[in-house]
Parts: sequence; structure tokens; C-alpha cells
Amino acid sequence: MTKVEVDSLPVSVITGFLGSGKTTLLNKLIQHPGMANTAVVINEFGEIGIDNMLVESVDDDVVLMSSGCLCCTIKGELVDTLKSLFTRRAKQEIPDFERLVIETTGLADPAPILHTLMADPFLMGRYRLDGVISTADAMLGIDTMAKHDEAVKQAAVADRIVITKVDMADDEGISALESQLKSLNPAAGIHHAANGEIDPALLFNAGLYDPETKSLDVQRWLRTEAYEDDTSHDHGHEHGHDVNRHDSEIQAYCVYLEDRLPWDQIASWLELLTTYRGDDILRIKGMLNVAESETPVVVHGVQHMFHPPVQLDAWPDDDHRSRIVFITRGLGRDVVENMLNALTQKEATAI
Repeated sequence: MTKVEVDSLPVSVITGFLGSGKTTLLNKLIQHPGMANTAVVINEFGEIGIDNMLVESVDDDVVLMSSGCLCCTIKGELVDTLKSLFTRRAKQEIPDFERLVIETTGLADPAPILHTLMADPFLMGRYRLDGVISTADAMLGIDTMAKHDEAVKQAAVADRIVITKVDMADDEGISALESQLKSLNPAAGIHHAANGEIDPALLFNAGLYDPETKSLDVQRWLRTEAYEDDTSHDHGHEHGHDVNRHDSEIQAYCVYLEDRLPWDQIASWLELLTTYRGDDILRIKGMLNVAESETPVVVHGVQHMFHPPVQLDAWPDDDHRSRIVFITRGLGRDVVENMLNALTQKEATAI
């Protein structure tokens, strides 16, 4: 097990479909004083009209904004860009940024970026994922998600969703989009922006580490209560509700495990799921009660890739059940639970 390196730099990924207002949002964020001590990695300077805001050019790839925000372009592979930024920061060749924001292209699946942060040994020890921020157009969001699976996926994996262009849409349309986003991704915080204006504080600090308390806050990170409603009932392993949209097959649910299981059994279960259905597992977040530990273990996965499990110092409350949030595509709760039951029964038979 590993510990979260609280001194590592938090990384936020901004994604959103073409035309959803992502560039406008980022443009305004870069100008906000709240973005001081932030490094922003983008694809092209020209895309966000950065030339008008240029204060000081550190070199061809890095500029310093009036807000104190550092901005650079992806040069070659993302891994190389992030390594270079960290190294130059350590050498004091660039300002000492405290946070990193990465912008994806409009058609991009954010999963490869999350994989990069989880898989590269150099990056893993120096950066930690804070959260995924996705934009949705107040007027066109519902239609875009109906036509493009990528837009659905971007919203489904997000920790924060920004409904953009609210000044151009009516209340009924905004409410309908918000309702759809909540059913798609119950735990994501949803915020509104007009002309890209939003307080950066609403978008960041979505990760496991809470800088306010300087501690690991798994309940805030998991938000399992978002998957429960007044009509939910406890059915052994399951708790909460499934959301299955006919056009995307995206489902979001929380699985509870009443029994304390050996780490090997849970690890085998998750490994089987990701091996055979990894493409359909958009994101997994969980807090586990394993037989080998008196305190919970936190897991976080994206498709085929898992971040190293993290051991917490204590349970956050008196509920010591394992709880795992799944966001999947065409992978129902029944398949997930049946696979676990099959593994545990096999172990019991072997004993």
C-alpha cells in the first residue's frame, strides 16, 4: 500500500465537447487572480487568445500571465511536457507553481491523460490527480450527448461539471440539462458559467486530499450519498440506484460489501473486471475494508489502469463496509456483483 504524497502537485483535467465553451472557460480562468501559482498546459496558445494577455514570455513554450498563472503548450508527449515543467520548477527556471491544469482537445477522451498520471513512475511521485472538469453547453448539451458518445463519456467521468452559456439559454433548458447530467453522474458537482466566468475555487480540490483540512477526506471524494435516494433499499451487496440511458448505456452505481474480504480476493475481482471489461469501466473509486488492515484502503481506477492503493490512517465514520463507486458503459451492477460472488465462493470451496 502507498500513502498519498500530500506535497505532490494536484492536477486537474479540463475536458468538454467541441463548441461547449471549454476554451472560453479556460481563457477566463487564466485571467482570474485565483489562478495565481497555477500552471496551465494547453494544446495551442492561439486557441485561447493568449497573445492579448501575454505579460512575460519565459521562452517559446511558456508564458507568465498577469494573474500569476503560468501557461505552456504540450510539446511532444504529455509525459515529457510534465517532466520538463517539474524539473524546470525545481531548478527555479520558471515560477514555483502549486497546481497544474491540463486542457484536452474537444474530441479527446480524458482517460489517456489519467492513465499517464497513474502509470509513469516519475509523474506518480510528483503529481496527483485532483479531478476532471467537464463543460456542457446549456443550449446544445442534451442534443450533443444524444449524438456523440464522447460527450457523454466526458461528463460521466467528471468530478465537476460546468454548464456554460447559461446567459443564452432559458431556465427550462438549463434545468433539463442539469437533470440529465445528475442522472448520468450523480456525484459530480454541477456549476453554471456565463461568458466563461466562474470562481476557480468551485472547480478545484475535488480529490482525495483536502487542502482545507490538510488531510485525506474519502467521504467528500466518494460522495456515496449521491447514489442513494429515498426509495433505495439495502439488498445485500447493493445499495443505491442504477442509471441506464438508452443512448449511451452509461450506468453509475455504488456497490457495498458487507463482509470483510482478503485483499487478494478484492484485487482479483477488480483485475478480472478491468482485464475483460476495462473498455467499459470509465471510472472506479472505492474505500475497502480488507482483512489485512484495521484501517481502510482506497482504490481508484480508470478503464484498465489502477492507481496504487492508498492506506488511510483511520475510518472516517462507524460504517466499515467496503463501498465502491462504478461508472460504466454497458456493464451492469449484476455482472460486477456476480463476478465477485463467483470468486468468493470459489475461495470458500477451496478452503
